[in-house]
Amino acid sequence: MQVRPISPERLIDLLAERIDTHPAGTDGRRLRIAIDGAPAARPGELADSLVEPLRLRGRPVLRVSAGDFLRPASLRLEYGRHDPDAYHDLWLDDGALLREVLDPLEPGGSARVLPSLRDAATDRSTRAPYTELPPGGVLLLDGALLIGRWLPFELTVHLALTPAALARRTLPQERWTLPAFARYEAETGPSELADLTVRADDPRHPALVLP
Repeated sequence: MQVRPISPERLIDLLAERIDTHPAGTDGRRLRIAIDGAPAARPGELADSLVEPLRLRGRPVLRVSAGDFLRPASLRLEYGRHDPDAYHDLWLDDGALLREVLDPLEPGGSARVLPSLRDAATDRSTRAPYTELPPGGVLLLDGALLIGRWLPFELTVHLALTPAALARRTLPQERWTLPAFARYEAETGPSELADLTVRADDPRHPALVLP
């Protein structure tokens, strides 16, 4: 395994090109791209930064965050507000994400996607309207703990942090989640499963992990 430093700008260009030229994105097929990482790795920021470069390449883009597809509070907080195992196993509503976002983008699917389901802060439906992703479009989904759940993606990008960097960059009120990410690394190994892994210990100086 080799690690190659890359500038943030070059990383965005490389990812946009990789997505735009993905073999599965031919003949009008829609691509489902996962940007996976702990909140401290800022996967949402990377996903946002890819929107304009992809649109400039003629690709319609739909941004969705896994954080808008959490289970109701009665389920995800059944073992308390700060249970790392529940955070790892129970918080994400995999079924809703499949039903409302990923499955409709299968070849022959309706392409009608619900961009958000539930506001985690209020525990209420966002009442977002369905939107249709045009042929050749790209779904950019960001979130934590996405890999290893049998969710169908054409490309997965994992933003990796060392344990020290993760602890340093995680907000104090969120440090109870650290054991969940340690378990994710130990049981799932997202860096090995992802199509592309980026070391993100310092967001100003990312590095590509090469096989």
